[in-house]
Amino acid sequence: MAPIITRVRFAAVIVAGGAGRRLSGMDKPAIEVGGRSLLARAVDAVADAEDVVVVGPERPLDRAVTWTREDPPGTGPLAALSAGLAALGPADEVAVLAADLPNVTLETVRRLRAARGDHDGAVLVDAGGHRQWLLGVWRRDALRAAIPPDPAGGGIGRALGGLALVEVAAQAGEADDVDTPDDLAGLDR
Repeated sequence: MAPIITRVRFAAVIVAGGAGRRLSGMDKPAIEVGGRSLLARAVDAVADAEDVVVVGPERPLDRAVTWTREDPPGTGPLAALSAGLAALGPADEVAVLAADLPNVTLETVRRLRAARGDHDGAVLVDAGGHRQWLLGVWRRDALRAAIPPDPAGGGIGRALGGLALVEVAAQAGEADDVDTPDDLAGLDR
């Protein structure tokens, strides 16, 4: 009997909202690093995805994506993730990325996908041992089940922390994000 081969449908949700309060309201996803916006770099990191949903205001990109917003806008990353999942087409596995990660790459996402195995998710862990909830790959069904009916203002770590996870150690700088003026000053722009 021939083995049955199933294809995993892979998609991505990129969280690209937020007010950039600690950066005086700067549009973080539009910040350029190495000639590419942080949002474009996040989209590049999920090049293997069949479907990409960006949750946030529309911005110019080289790739066609689906745009959506959490309702109401500004109610946090868990609400953004919920809105992104609702806008996805068919998918079995979903990369979830923030749009303020200057060093995330296609290889980062591929490592997470390979590490997930039979777990609900694989999440990058920074040098300090902190799980980066907006830098992971998940079973779509597990994500949906973990999100409460009203995700507005909810904690993403609290919602996803009970899932069966595998932690993947970040390589140097891979989990760095841009939240403060010091983060911004440290970028090779």
